[in-house]
Amino acid sequence: MPDDALKLIVLARDQGPRVQDAWAELSAFLDEAEGVEVVAAAVTEDLGEPPPEADLVVVLGGDGAILRACRQLAATQRPILGVNLGRLGFLAELSLDEFRDNLAAIRNRQYRVIEHLMFECQHESSSGETETIIGLNEVALSAGASLTMLDVQLQIDGEDVTTFSGDGVIISSPVGSTAHSLSAGGPILRQDLQAFVVTPLNPHTLSNRPLVDRADRQYTLTMDEAPEGVTLVVDGQVRRPFAAGDAIHVARSELTFQLARIPGHSYYSALRNKLGWSGQVRGRGR
Repeated sequence: MPDDALKLIVLARDQGPRVQDAWAELSAFLDEAEGVEVVAAAVTEDLGEPPPEADLVVVLGGDGAILRACRQLAATQRPILGVNLGRLGFLAELSLDEFRDNLAAIRNRQYRVIEHLMFECQHESSSGETETIIGLNEVALSAGASLTMLDVQLQIDGEDVTTFSGDGVIISSPVGSTAHSLSAGGPILRQDLQAFVVTPLNPHTLSNRPLVDRADRQYTLTMDEAPEGVTLVVDGQVRRPFAAGDAIHVARSELTFQLARIPGHSYYSALRNKLGWSGQVRGRGR
């Protein structure tokens, strides 16, 4: 294999037939491709630590698979190129056919790597224990199984801002602004902005509206009373019970999410295709 061969890590952890069939097809294709070397493939188990050096991490699936990949790579972030086998896919932009058609350009490194904000979520329990979770999309404090209206206090850099009464609160990165926050009525932010969005979930008070502030601030959520069932959810994948006296601190991480984009693909082209701004919603990578 030439020294300048493009080194790939492939993540295809979803055991569903769509991802596994795509991996079988892609694996055979890459075996025949010149100037490309697959240095690791995670199909049935996660990557070992640390992952091998690679130019790109190719993730088969949807945006959820990319969120999982970000968390798995942790401090060893690599540029990620998503192959969309899910539904909308704001981060996983390419179909399998588009990946094959563009492999020559990818092999020649004709892609841009754009760095995006990630966050650290510190869950400080009333007992004094603290867990730190790295995320990309959002932190949500949700009424969950409690089926009760919550009163959630928000502080920014230690200053009292407001109390949200409703089903909960989302603190979202720009990348996550097109996910849970958008469905709750939050704004769409350009993905490379350095900011967070605070979006109330079904607020009881009409004056509670989404808030956008800088990413170099610390955002704290607390509750004086938290009925059983209230849940902290990070990126829709990590769930922790939340109790009265707990605190959630959200701040910018030193890590960044590295998204690889090939020519002809951009943030606004993704919005046009995925949100139907060009006339029709695009689904399942087609």
